[in-house]
Amino acid sequence: MDRKTRKRWSLILLVVWLPAYLVLAWWLLAWVGDLYGGRPPGWLELPLYVVLAFAWAVPFRRVFSGTGRGE
Repeated sequence: MDRKTRKRWSLILLVVWLPAYLVLAWWLLAWVGDLYGGRPPGWLELPLYVVLAFAWAVPFRRVFSGTGRGE
């Protein structure tokens, strides 16, 4: 994939995928909270937040690699 295409895809991913992922993560955290009647226990909450923090970018790291470099 050439550089120009990667830049376009990265913009699309940030404008479309990231807001959709935030809504999905918010829904998932609310669902887990409802299962436990409030906040989930700490042993579940910390790994859940860590996984959600990195899961949005892992499939797209090839698209984002090198987009900030100069010509």
